[in-house]
Amino acid sequence: MEYTFYDFLKLIGGLGLFLYGMKIMSEGLQKVAGDRLRSILTAMTTNRVTGMLTGVLITALIQSSSATTVMVVSFVNAGLLTLAESITVIMGANVGTTVTAWIISIFGFKVNMAALALPILAIALPFIFSKKNKRKSIGEFIFGFSFLFMGLGFLKDNAPDLGANPDMLAFVQNYTDMGFMSILLFLFIGTILTMVVQASAATMAITLIMCANGWISVELGAALVLGENIGTTITANIAALTANTQAKRAAMAHLVFNVFGVIWVLVLFTPFMSLVNWVVDTFFYTDNTAVLVSYKLSAFHSIFNVCNVLVLIWFVKLIERTVCLIIHPKEEDDEPRLRFITSGMLSTAELSIIQGRKEIHLFGERIYRMFGMVQELLHTDKNEDFNKLFSRIEKYEKISDNMELEIGNYLNEVSEGRLSSESKIHIRSMLREVTEIESIGDSCYNLARTINRKRQSNQEFTEKQYEHIHFMLQLTGESLKQMIVTLEKPEHQKVDLNKTFNIEDQINNYRNQLKSQNIIDVNNKEYDYQLGVFYMDLISECEKLGDYVVNVVEAGADVKERRAV
Repeated sequence: MEYTFYDFLKLIGGLGLFLYGMKIMSEGLQKVAGDRLRSILTAMTTNRVTGMLTGVLITALIQSSSATTVMVVSFVNAGLLTLAESITVIMGANVGTTVTAWIISIFGFKVNMAALALPILAIALPFIFSKKNKRKSIGEFIFGFSFLFMGLGFLKDNAPDLGANPDMLAFVQNYTDMGFMSILLFLFIGTILTMVVQASAATMAITLIMCANGWISVELGAALVLGENIGTTITANIAALTANTQAKRAAMAHLVFNVFGVIWVLVLFTPFMSLVNWVVDTFFYTDNTAVLVSYKLSAFHSIFNVCNVLVLIWFVKLIERTVCLIIHPKEEDDEPRLRFITSGMLSTAELSIIQGRKEIHLFGERIYRMFGMVQELLHTDKNEDFNKLFSRIEKYEKISDNMELEIGNYLNEVSEGRLSSESKIHIRSMLREVTEIESIGDSCYNLARTINRKRQSNQEFTEKQYEHIHFMLQLTGESLKQMIVTLEKPEHQKVDLNKTFNIEDQINNYRNQLKSQNIIDVNNKEYDYQLGVFYMDLISECEKLGDYVVNVVEAGADVKERRAV
């Protein structure tokens, strides 16, 4: 019998079905328990032990250490977890992912789950067509579970029979008798394969099949497993590419943790394999060779990760310092950028809303900084300094436009997911906040342009005009400060609008007073008409800015009041 290209395509198709099953099974579980996962992560990371156990629990539930690690990186990016807390959760995720190998070993090799796949799909069908989101998600999980084992069945059935293909067996054996070099080679292959496939569970399934079919020895299978532990870290590191420094460090901590574990296991490889063989022969012995081999690999995977956690959990601070040395914080660029929400992050809907909320708060702070530049511009005399500061304000205005688009597009994508009606209302309010904050940025830029036009006209405000402008800018600055306080408050806290409304009344009354006084002053020839235009443009723009601030605060207060009820 020859192994044809068609057979190879069926093998790849089986792998594809396995990967798809893993994906929708994990996503279904995350949709069912997304909010609870966030609560568990934030509540149970008070110390290194509970953090590690939380990682074990969540990864065992969603059957994907990559998904857990990406979630953890998202939490660090959003400022919900510290770097030290994230490291302990990631350690637990490495232990939790070993559950997948045991499920495949027990059900995939001992029970013919592929035969039960279609009946399982029949059970899931009513859930899929349910109108309730939770039931749909449960249906997706069952579908994924079924596809996973259908894919595993196809993988086993379409793996080449090496006994009937001696040439292929010879090819494999060329790389299996090089001693320790073979172990290093297969470790490298496992790393690359997992990086490509982006799922350690799939690579683990391939490894189990290769060992069960006699392609490679258990020792070389163990080397592949070690490589898979390094390769699986690539997902989080890719997700963190566009994240902040702390998130990059959390992803790097996953790599450091696994690389260190692989190094000490390689040093003690022979005695470690003897320990694994003894454990399996003592507690899991079976006459079925394929099942026995799969047990040994699963046991190796579990014992390796458990031992690694038991050793390194006492060195969390050292790992933290190591990743801080590897990844240095970047100096704050003059051009602000999104910090909490990025294209690389894939999060649950609840987390996405939190990230959006934090980004809006940061957006508000940056616009407040822009307003500070406008105040500074008013009294900048040197041409070079003035032009430099005005250019910086122009950059901030452009970045403000980009931030509005990016945050708005992000929130629109989140709103397309499965959300409660309350969350949809929340997103609408957040979109309104983003629009109004961008309008504040436009007002700041308009103020700067007016100051620039006044400067080009070679005219100077009178002492009384400067006094009035300073007071108006002070009121406007207080209004912006109050907006920042409102954006910073937790969702469950009600917002007191009275302070904002009082400042707004002061701004409106002061604008009206100055408008009337300006007409009198121009008529009395205290300054010419053109200077009066520049003067009132500044005062009127400040009043507009105050209106936008009120709109932001009202939008935030509306959703907070709904959530507090």
